[in-house]
Amino acid sequence: MSESAMSTPDSTPGSTPANREPGGRRPQRADARTNRERILNVADEVFGKGGESASTEEVARLAGVGIATVFRHFPTKAALLEAVLVQRFDRLREQAEALFDATDPGTAFFDFFSHLVADAAGKIAIAEALLDAGGDHSGDAAQASDGLRRAVGALLQHAQRAGAVRDDVELPEVYALLVATSRASALARLEEDVRHRMLAIVFDGLATSPTRSKAAAPRS
Repeated sequence: MSESAMSTPDSTPGSTPANREPGGRRPQRADARTNRERILNVADEVFGKGGESASTEEVARLAGVGIATVFRHFPTKAALLEAVLVQRFDRLREQAEALFDATDPGTAFFDFFSHLVADAAGKIAIAEALLDAGGDHSGDAAQASDGLRRAVGALLQHAQRAGAVRDDVELPEVYALLVATSRASALARLEEDVRHRMLAIVFDGLATSPTRSKAAAPRS
């Protein structure tokens, strides 16, 4: 297709030209999209482990691209970290949504609660690195976080309707417990068995039956 043909706007009023994304951005080439995804995945691992001490240079090296390529996709370190955080929230939300039709809503809720606590150390490290880089948790990151919170709320409601979780608890206090146990596990670097025992206590308080606390036990 000629350059002039590619630059010709669609004649339909209000439509988006075929060669542009909403907002007037040109769609990325396949190799550019691949680079972006690889950078994000590597950055998730690098900053999830190294936090604010990790560098974009290390991300570029491990992703197999030049530092200019990193900054072409993400103009600042803060922009990269926000995108990583958004991706992590989105993935967790999708995992929660995949459990909406679980045959055992109680187990689905408690298992996902445990998963979020186990995942917290990396997320907290990325969030703190974002703040250190001059970013914040507003905008896309806040929206992605809210999406995860709503998905957890849906899992809670499903578990309550199934009779697995007390019906006198609501999402605000449950989410406060989730945040508290997540930060405790991450910042105190709890050993796995200690984390499971901590969650068993929390789950006994949420469950209609103490036997539900078995959901906190590690899977074989």
